[in-house]
Amino acid sequence: MRKIKNILFIMYDQLRADYLGCAGHPTLKTPHIDAFAKRGVMFSRAYCQAPVCGPSRVSFYTGRYMSSHGAGYNNVPFSVDQWTLGDYLQTVGMRSVLVGKTHMVPDRDGMARLRIDGASDLGVWLSQGGFEAFERDDGLHPDQGLNPNLAYNNYLRAQGYDSPNPWHDFANSAEGPDGEVLSGWEMRHARLPARVADEHSETPYMTGRAIEFMEQAKAQSSDQSWCLHLSLIKPHWPYVVPRPYNDMYGPNQILPANMSPHEVADRHPVVGAFMDHEGSVNFRRDEVRRTVIPAYMGLIAQCDDQFGRLMTYLEEQGRLEDTMIVVTSDHGDYLGDHGLGEKDLLHEEVARIPMIIYDPDPAADSRRGSVDDRLVEAIDLIPTFLDSQGGDPHSHRLEGRSLLPLLRGGEVEAWRDAAFSETDYTYHPARRALGLGPEGARAYMICTADWKYILYEGFRPQLFHLAEDPVEQNDLGTDPDFAGKRAELHERLFHWLRNRRMRTAMANEISEQRTDTAKARGFRFGVW
Repeated sequence: MRKIKNILFIMYDQLRADYLGCAGHPTLKTPHIDAFAKRGVMFSRAYCQAPVCGPSRVSFYTGRYMSSHGAGYNNVPFSVDQWTLGDYLQTVGMRSVLVGKTHMVPDRDGMARLRIDGASDLGVWLSQGGFEAFERDDGLHPDQGLNPNLAYNNYLRAQGYDSPNPWHDFANSAEGPDGEVLSGWEMRHARLPARVADEHSETPYMTGRAIEFMEQAKAQSSDQSWCLHLSLIKPHWPYVVPRPYNDMYGPNQILPANMSPHEVADRHPVVGAFMDHEGSVNFRRDEVRRTVIPAYMGLIAQCDDQFGRLMTYLEEQGRLEDTMIVVTSDHGDYLGDHGLGEKDLLHEEVARIPMIIYDPDPAADSRRGSVDDRLVEAIDLIPTFLDSQGGDPHSHRLEGRSLLPLLRGGEVEAWRDAAFSETDYTYHPARRALGLGPEGARAYMICTADWKYILYEGFRPQLFHLAEDPVEQNDLGTDPDFAGKRAELHERLFHWLRNRRMRTAMANEISEQRTDTAKARGFRFGVW
């Protein structure tokens, strides 16, 4: 039996679950990730816990639902008392190392209340969300507030890309006929090549930094195991990619928009408010989709090639013998489906995520190359990592379940029959368009094998019969024939909300030991 020594936890940003060859995309080629799926298990119904970068990642990194960790949107901190991936892995003697993005912000007020110096070892640990930051780069660097010491900008300047902000001016912009910078923030430029060579763009750079960390760890000749979180910035916008990927795909290779006339004619109030956002209005134009989606596909192709580079390195180093590898994403991208751009709501295009896991243990051999359609959640990863090391499951805090039994034997009694996701759209124009205050912009999703129910606080729900309508074009949210199904799923959603892990400072085993011990400890309640 080969013990899992290390974990490589790879996350792409805004990669849709259905935009991989192994997931059935008819024109997009991802041969390296496809080959990887044959080594492991592909979970075809994995869901993020919040379809936007910040809260989704906090759920990945805490193992808790958004309602439990409280960080409802980008740049909203989660409280300093929350345990993170790094805290859990410390209990099993494993380092947690970051290369790339986390999109997490520290709880400065909480640290000040506890008199924790941000420059201290503990302060740095908390500020980095429990990661050792080998290189942190959240991947969005407009000129306002640009970090002058950003390592990637320094790297680009060393390669001859001379600019105050080469991240924007070269890596995420194209070039006009007179040498002018055509900003990647404007989607009209998406089909033009980025102004950097492929090898100097963000995905190859971060992949190289991950290899540098593994080389450094090998040189230290240490037996300490590690979990390396390689968190890549693409295929998230700006939708700009260097040659040869910029014109690798054409408009004739994109899929038609998944949108029914009913969705536009009878708009759900919340979905309709998001349809009025600038990005949604633009993505309903054929010109925009035909320009942007080929570039998005090119970004994925580049990610796939760099994944192949990484797998070649791991194989050459013998690391495939003792390293668990996870490939996933924080959420998807609407790309005009349902008349929407960006993410934030709870359709399959953004709430469902890719999840492929390779377990090197021979116990997983019988499952290699399989596709598992059981419901899986992002919060399952920390329990899986702990289980792989024989660690405590921390069931009083962690809200997911270990996937190790699914990776090995495959048969598990009483596996979950529902997955949950939620969104807080406080910070969007849609909230004000709907006349809501900052506390009212919430939506919750329950998804079973056959059904999806979405509760919008203050508005009518949505209901989709996924077994017959997997693309969610027929909203049964007001159909009187399905009132019973809506009531059933509403109650199940309420049950889930009532059962979050709240007794986080005491393990369940201690609670069990303390039950009915008052008299033995001398406290004689109600004795006559």
